Amino acid sequence: MAAEAKQSCYEGSSVQSFQFYLQQSGEHEAILQCVHSILPGEFERIGADKKALDVLGVGSGGGEVDVQMLSLLQSVFPAVPITADIVEGSSQLTNNFKALVAKTANLQKIPFTWHVMHSGDYEKQVKAKADMKRFDFIHMIQMIYYVDNLAETIKFYHSVLKTNGRLMIIIETANGGWDTLWKTFQKELCVDAITQYRSSAEVIACLKSQGLKYEEHIIHNTFDITECFDPSSTTGGRLLNFLTAKDDFHQSFTQEIRAGILDLLRNKCSTEKDGRVFFNSDLSCILVHA
Repeated sequence: MAAEAKQSCYEGSSVQSFQFYLQQSGEHEAILQCVHSILPGEFERIGADKKALDVLGVGSGGGEVDVQMLSLLQSVFPAVPITADIVEGSSQLTNNFKALVAKTANLQKIPFTWHVMHSGDYEKQVKAKADMKRFDFIHMIQMIYYVDNLAETIKFYHSVLKTNGRLMIIIETANGGWDTLWKTFQKELCVDAITQYRSSAEVIACLKSQGLKYEEHIIHNTFDITECFDPSSTTGGRLLNFLTAKDDFHQSFTQEIRAGILDLLRNKCSTEKDGRVFFNSDLSCILVHA
């Protein structure tokens, strides 16, 4: 799970933990495969007959996915001016994003506005202004877990879409490995930055209750967690820390809870192949119409 956590976002050691997870899980690669498959057609619909295009990234992290999407949008509309507003609570990840932009030649034409704050603070700031900037494409990738009020967040970001705009939400899919783990051990896990775990089921229920039109695309992904079952493995320990959002999995839970989590990870959250255990980390890409 990515993006902004309430107490301090991804700063310091949690940035390293997040980057380690991305390397192990292949999550960004899976997301980018989906992005390159579905967004060119969506961008053509969004940008038809428009003289400028405005993009808002919410909880963009280090920008690895954003730069690809902005480059894709440029390739679909090479002559149309594009702006990018970025909302990210972590100053460390924002600096990583800025460094990535500096290295990406085609993005030099795009003016970026950086909002180093949580999405809820951005929402308050925008509502306080008389003149609200609206956007053609808004994306919220792996960050909806951390918002205080899901319904109000979706309602607000949907309200700042322009005509034919799209709001893209990427989140862990219902009944996937993350959903099973965090809902089974909700009492033990939902105590820090994430106080209420959400999957695509909660987002889709919210969209339906607000009468919003959407499409859902499943992003298939698995990653090897075999090392998690070897108590002496550093890699396994680091993965367990990230899966449970703890600094030290082995110190954070009783022996009984640890055993229960490991049993669930092996038998309900994963599949086994050739003696290896692969965690089901399928994602949902939900495209909401303006």
